[in-house]
Amino acid sequence: MRYVAAYLLAVLGGNESPSNADIEKILSSVGIEADSARVTKVVSELKGKSVEELIASGREKLSSMPAGGGAASGAPAAAGGAAAAAAAPAAEKKEKKEESESEDDDMGFGLFE
Repeated sequence: MRYVAAYLLAVLGGNESPSNADIEKILSSVGIEADSARVTKVVSELKGKSVEELIASGREKLSSMPAGGGAASGAPAAAGGAAAAAAAPAAEKKEKKEESESEDDDMGFGLFE
């Protein structure tokens, strides 16, 4: 990722076709020792390609990926929400009980109190 970031920094700096030396110079300026094989791979893969087009293509791919974790329809979610709401008070009571037990273990002295 750092090699791609250095390539993009070079392009943003006005160098439309950064070389290996350009990327290595950027990385060394922040104290990173560059792996020449990886630098060569990044430069060869991106050579002759428009960074703007690559970013636009990546956005399209990301937008097609599912990013949820929720239910597909509203009805099951509503039923599940009611069950979760009923279980929440029980979980809170259990948490409070565990907290009080842990307070006894440290004799009332907390590191961040």
